[in-house]
Amino acid sequence: MNREFFKAGHAPTLFSAFLYFDLSFMVWVLLGPLAVQIAGDLGLSPAQKGFMVATPVLAGALLRVVLGLMVDHIGPKRTGQLGQLVVIAALLAALGLGVHTFSQVLALGVMLGVAGASFAVALPLASRWYPPQYQGTALGIAGAGNSGTVLASLFAPGLAKAFGWNAVFGLAAIPLIITLLVFSLLAQDSPNKPAPQRLGRYLSVLRDTDAWWFMLFYSVTFGGFVGLASSLVIYFNDQYGLDPVTAGYFTAACVFAGSLVRPVGGALADRIGGVRTLSFVYIIAGLMLALVSIGLPSRWLALAAFVVAMLALGMGNGSVFQLVPQRFEREIGVMTGLVGMAGGVGGFYLASSLGLSKQWTGTYQAGFLVFAVLAAVALIGLSAIKQRWRTTWGAVTVARV
Repeated sequence: MNREFFKAGHAPTLFSAFLYFDLSFMVWVLLGPLAVQIAGDLGLSPAQKGFMVATPVLAGALLRVVLGLMVDHIGPKRTGQLGQLVVIAALLAALGLGVHTFSQVLALGVMLGVAGASFAVALPLASRWYPPQYQGTALGIAGAGNSGTVLASLFAPGLAKAFGWNAVFGLAAIPLIITLLVFSLLAQDSPNKPAPQRLGRYLSVLRDTDAWWFMLFYSVTFGGFVGLASSLVIYFNDQYGLDPVTAGYFTAACVFAGSLVRPVGGALADRIGGVRTLSFVYIIAGLMLALVSIGLPSRWLALAAFVVAMLALGMGNGSVFQLVPQRFEREIGVMTGLVGMAGGVGGFYLASSLGLSKQWTGTYQAGFLVFAVLAAVALIGLSAIKQRWRTTWGAVTVARV
């Protein structure tokens, strides 16, 4: 980053997008760090634990399309405000009424999915203020709100131990209310907002094969990131016998690594190209997931492998969104929703498959191995299309592909 970057856009909006994204992601994955305590009280099976932490991920994935459409019609700021109000209401309702059954946990997870859909708001809010050559950096900063998952992993298990896990939902509403106030004061919609278009025009992008490629690529990078963020507390507790608080610290270290480097991935993609950066990402992430699938003998070895995997996946998240605005500049709202949806679906698959793998086979190996194979498939697909991208739309953009 340099002075030109800060002059090119609107810093208060970029900060607001990051903060809104950060706190939204904190509550989106809240059930993951609380999963061990909730499962103990409600007597949940491994498969139920997997579905519990995967439900907000899937709900967030589907709602990203809805919020993406709202962004293009009423603007990202108003959409973000409405989304925050819904999430705050859900958390306060959980505190006041209590959560006593598995079905109630799933219902809360669906409502927390609105927080996960914040992705479709924060990225267009930031993107529309910046020119093509700074898209990777700007979206990397806004997207670093992934770090909110660190806050959940660090504090939720300890707060649950001290006050009970149901009280954590009410406590989480406090920073969300503060964030809503800051967001309302500082965020501004860009004057470059494209005119709203009909739903059929938005969905027409699905006839473009590039849209499906981006959805596949992000389902691996972001899907891997959020799937692991939601599941690692359960994994470290079950696989290595760590208590929920310590497992939360281990998970926070992994998630912090992935969140920290998202802006780095975007900036690196600006410098050497998103395609090249993604190629390295898939190789490293696939190897690390295959490695942890064997069940490493030490929790410290497992921690190191997950940190490396999350570093790769986090950089991949920034790299994908260095490319998307170049290819779909006018449809950035709906493409953010569609690509973000695919990322959430990937996270739902990984989180739920780990629970099913544990229940059906007694180990997590199958869940990790299949996702490693998906990383290899993404790498093969990227290699097949990179030349076409560079010689068509990549030839007319000022940014590197």
